[in-house]
Amino acid sequence: MHTIEETKKSYDAACKEVLADRYILANILKECVEEFSGESIDYIATVCIQGSPEIGTIPVRADESVRLQLEGLNTEDTSLTEAVVHYDIRFRAILPREERSIKLIINVEAQNNFSPGYSLLKRAMYYCCRLVSAQYGTVFTHSSYDDMEKVYSIWICTNPGAQWEYTITKYAMQECNLIGKAQARPEEYDLIVPIMVCLGKKKYRELQGLFRLLNMVLIHQNRNDRNEVLNELKDHYNVVMTPNLEKGVAQMCNLSEGVYQDGVAYGLEQGLEQGLEQGLEQGLAQGRRETVLALLQEKMPLDLIARVTKLSAEKIQDIGKLNGIL
Repeated sequence: MHTIEETKKSYDAACKEVLADRYILANILKECVEEFSGESIDYIATVCIQGSPEIGTIPVRADESVRLQLEGLNTEDTSLTEAVVHYDIRFRAILPREERSIKLIINVEAQNNFSPGYSLLKRAMYYCCRLVSAQYGTVFTHSSYDDMEKVYSIWICTNPGAQWEYTITKYAMQECNLIGKAQARPEEYDLIVPIMVCLGKKKYRELQGLFRLLNMVLIHQNRNDRNEVLNELKDHYNVVMTPNLEKGVAQMCNLSEGVYQDGVAYGLEQGLEQGLEQGLEQGLAQGRRETVLALLQEKMPLDLIARVTKLSAEKIQDIGKLNGIL
């Protein structure tokens, strides 16, 4: 039996592996990134996405003492002042054009906790700024600022608040004339774009488009429907199946059941003991509460706890706060 911590690591790894698939990324880019809206999924996956997307290997640094090498894509980087935090997924994309090719640097993050105690949007903005500043010394040097590349930081949020569910929101710099009508070219200032993609609690069969795709691969957990999910990815989303993607989808389908077996047993046992004296219904409620506390203590993602216990994220947070965990 795996420990809860091992299950959490497996969940995170499988999630990133699935999201880093070229064809899954191509679907995300087509829906979210305006430069690719008119391109086919196959073209984006095979021509536009450059190299192999990096998964959890590139640090988001806090200081400027060592330059992050975007060109090398394998360069180690450390911070002297803070613990190292890595981008979930980072890659480069290019859109060939006769006059001048469009070059982009794209970061994709999978986020389970929509309210981690700070503004998630500000964190996304910070990631964008880091992706821009890291270009100095590799993408451009000295005063060659015209060579700077536009960056996107796309956050896939699996368990947002109710008002954010099933929304895709883009934040961008815009020109605003205070006096006069001067006009700069958009490519001179349109360089930083955080995007929030928020899912929700609906079943994937109730959804369409990118929401349906992401729900299938990140949230849907019924192992009996795995083949149906794989077939839909191929038939409706033009995804070319690979062993890594099939493995990742299978793991995502199975992990919730693993969490239930490994983590819920303790909570149910504690609650059912009290249920002998207080009644079965109260015992089951207590068991669910103990389950939530046990999983929160193991730092399990909120969306995974919600799926296992059938409680809302708000209720889980309330339980955690009342017991001094959150």
